[in-house]
Amino acid sequence: MKVIIKDVKREYDGIFKVDKAILQHEKFDGSMSKEIVRLNFNRGDSVAVLLYNKTNKSVVLVKQFRYPTYLDNGPGWLIECVAGIKDNGEISVASKEALEETGYKVDKLKYLTQFYPSPGGCSERIFVYLAYVEAKDKIKKEKYMGTGNEDIQVMEIPISETFEMIKNGEICDGKTIISLFFLRDELAIETT
Repeated sequence: MKVIIKDVKREYDGIFKVDKAILQHEKFDGSMSKEIVRLNFNRGDSVAVLLYNKTNKSVVLVKQFRYPTYLDNGPGWLIECVAGIKDNGEISVASKEALEETGYKVDKLKYLTQFYPSPGGCSERIFVYLAYVEAKDKIKKEKYMGTGNEDIQVMEIPISETFEMIKNGEICDGKTIISLFFLRDELAIETT
């Protein structure tokens, strides 16, 4: 289907970018839409890694402050899987973020999926991976991790508890919820 982009103007150019576009797109009946204005929040693509300890049947997650979730009486501190902005190679970023945020050295990653977390206004894609870890893979033993302004608490949670945590809102981060459901399916395949 056809899209005609008539104008694009950068509205904000900082740590992320916001572009304003005037466009038309082909409709399902074959006609063209009227001119419409759309904003695109461009923060780049991200990678997420869910660390699973097979021996303990647990996931390694992180808890950190997320200002946008604090607004309007949100939780502020979210329980999440490891994540970071994708740069050159997503695999190397995923391994680097796992070490920085949890202390686990991750060598082998299994690709699970990719998705757009908010396609109505953001072009970001999140690439999701699974990594199996054991106690011997934990190189850094600190309870609190992070670099720069990050303040991260590492949490190891039995997989059996995570789905109740999703139901009651303790785990409310989209990439983490998607990762956990993929892991559940992965574990079901391994046991059948």
